[in-house]
Amino acid sequence: MLKLEVVTPERRVVDIETEIVTVPTASGEAGILSNHAPLISALKPGILSYSVKGSTEKEKLAIATGFVEVSGNQVSVLTDLAESAADIDVDKARADREEAEKELVANATAPVDETAAIRERLDLANARISLAAER
Repeated sequence: MLKLEVVTPERRVVDIETEIVTVPTASGEAGILSNHAPLISALKPGILSYSVKGSTEKEKLAIATGFVEVSGNQVSVLTDLAESAADIDVDKARADREEAEKELVANATAPVDETAAIRERLDLANARISLAAER
């Protein structure tokens, strides 16, 4: 079993035991099981999923940037934002996506590193919209 803790600056979002956690890291999606090797990685905006002990269904959260640390059987996720499907304001997420897309078009000739924050906002908006659509 893994102990999963998801924390934002405002609150502790999740504090449970689970069998598997999947997180969107900067280098790709990472699946974490019991006895995983120690790991510290940056997170990119996307969908974090985990299974609740004794259930076959996966719980999901849209998360923003942050960090994940795996040590022993403890998975700690520190992120700026973590929302369940029920918490997502779809209209706001769509507006955020449109705004980010317009900014990317306006900055089309800018170097990639200068548009990283805009692309992160776009990725977060897309994750929020995708998760909300699963309700």
